Amino acid sequence: MTVASPVPQAVPAVPAIPVREVLPWAVFAGVLALLVLYFVGAEQGALSLFSGTGIHEFVHDGRHLLGFPCH
Repeated sequence: MTVASPVPQAVPAVPAIPVREVLPWAVFAGVLALLVLYFVGAEQGALSLFSGTGIHEFVHDGRHLLGFPCH
């Protein structure tokens, strides 16, 4: 009886992603996340940029879902 030896397979190399290509997207995602966090968590009362309750009512359910008190 003969035993077949496994054939070595080449593993494809993972390409390196330069930080200069990722950094602008990471900064954009960070700024966007902070903007969303502001509108969900703080767009009300003394820190309000817009008058009225339009923004508050738009993000009201998300505010409760994320645990921000608003009443």
